[in-house]
Amino acid sequence: MKKILLIEDDVTVRENTAELLELSNYEVVTAPDGKKGVDKAKEEIPDIIVCDIMMPELDGYDVLSRLSEDPTTKGIPFIFLSAKTEHKDVRRGMDLGADDYLTKPFEEEDLLSAIESRLAKVEILQSQKNEDEGESVQNLSAFREMMRNREQIQFKAGESIYEEGKSSLHFYMVGRGVVKAHKFDSRGKEMITELYKEDDFFGNLSFNKNSAYGEYATALEDSLLYVVSKDNLRGILKNNSNISMELLQEMGDHLMGVKEQLMEIAYASVRRKTARTILLFAHKIKKNPLHSIRISRADLAGVAGIASETLIRTLSDFKKEGLIEIEGRNVKLLDAEKLERIS
Repeated sequence: MKKILLIEDDVTVRENTAELLELSNYEVVTAPDGKKGVDKAKEEIPDIIVCDIMMPELDGYDVLSRLSEDPTTKGIPFIFLSAKTEHKDVRRGMDLGADDYLTKPFEEEDLLSAIESRLAKVEILQSQKNEDEGESVQNLSAFREMMRNREQIQFKAGESIYEEGKSSLHFYMVGRGVVKAHKFDSRGKEMITELYKEDDFFGNLSFNKNSAYGEYATALEDSLLYVVSKDNLRGILKNNSNISMELLQEMGDHLMGVKEQLMEIAYASVRRKTARTILLFAHKIKKNPLHSIRISRADLAGVAGIASETLIRTLSDFKKEGLIEIEGRNVKLLDAEKLERIS
């Protein structure tokens, strides 16, 4: 039975969470503040720690810092549980080495899922004889699973991931959210070249020492990315040539698909161009029913290559026809079938 240390100063939250975890077949040890939590961690050596941030004696950040300095506790998976939702607070926790960050109030399934995934990560890493060049992966599914055990970085919508011309040091896989790859022409007009959703890879696969990113990458919505350094990736692919070929093939298929879509959009009528672009975003971003998608007009224009005035007029027509709704700067898809029939 895996042992969890729960550090939480709120009695009700502590007792309710402990009960939830015990009912899920975990052994639970609790502490009412940060100082006692540090002592408990060193005494019990739990399999995982779930810790609040705002606490007396020591806050959650200090708890993580102190445990990270002790060789006996620094490798214990650590999950923050807090009402603090500012992006800077989340990034601070992740920068200190936290494995995950859940905000209150949280869903029971989210907490249990976070704990299960972190414990699984530890087991996977312990079973690996060599984390880098000796890693053996049989196919892209295994490679994706390996990526999920790499570094995680969260990005807010609109936040830059990398810029064109900057040194290509990392390779990415989308864990949650959507990322757009884009370029700018000589007039500063944006052109979106690809959208990456969950489980998609992106970045520069060139291992040339002076290789640089050939485009910009920006989070289209709040996103979680898995990251591997190019040096580590080189070792993995060197010892798994089959994965090298599959990865190149998949990224090549992405590129060919984008070229075909962009060519079709470029030569279509304005109405068809706008409709196809809306559907392109819908299919790329979501696996759920299309009517739930929301797309910013700026990103629509970036892909469709339509003047903003023309785009606004076309969207207004679509709204009158009951195909979409316009909510602030966003466009909500209502009738995908009719959009598909526009010629």
